[in-house]
Amino acid sequence: MSVKIRLQRHGKKGKPFYWIVAADARAKRDGRFLEKLGTYNPTANPAIIDLNLDKAVQWLHNGAQPTDTARAILSYKGALLKHHLDGGVRKGALTQEQADAKLAKWLEEKAGKVDAKKDGLSKKQAEAKAKALKAEKEANEKRLAKAAAVETVEEVAEEVEAVAEETVAEVTETVENTVEETVAEVTEAPETEAPAEEAVAEAAPEVEAAAEEAPAAEEASEETEA
Repeated sequence: MSVKIRLQRHGKKGKPFYWIVAADARAKRDGRFLEKLGTYNPTANPAIIDLNLDKAVQWLHNGAQPTDTARAILSYKGALLKHHLDGGVRKGALTQEQADAKLAKWLEEKAGKVDAKKDGLSKKQAEAKAKALKAEKEANEKRLAKAAAVETVEEVAEEVEAVAEETVAEVTETVENTVEETVAEVTEAPETEAPAEEAVAEAAPEVEAAAEEAPAAEEASEETEA
């Protein structure tokens, strides 16, 4: 029976999560499997891989063939290196202690690289967060400044409106006073004309008397000349 080490898909739509399994090559991808070797979560950064190293190496010893993706995962976790070192031990090229030391050294270096990557990602995330906070702060400041400007404009508009109302009231009062004074003067005018009419009435008899005396004086003058 041909055995393959491959991924079996689980998880929700758009959020894949895989099991690393040893399965019959004739079985469906997500069908029955012989043994679960670990899990793989590609949605995280960096990806999270949980692998049973000893079981994976044992299946490799038994002739299981990994798929391309599974091979990359086994290499990332050191399973292929351990399989190679175990072959060297079986051939007598090196002792088990030497193989274990090489594997431990490699795993330590790999862990350091992974930690460095995590630190770099954390730093980038912190910088991105700080940048986002700064942008949000600037946006809030602009919003507050705009609100203050609108409030100032409204206050100025209210002051202008109040001044305009006061000016209109003053002008209206002045016009009303002027109209009242004009009406009062017009009302007093007939009283001023009445004494003038009385003076004319009093002077009329005197004028008439003088007119009557003038012919009489002319007649007396004519008689004297005669």
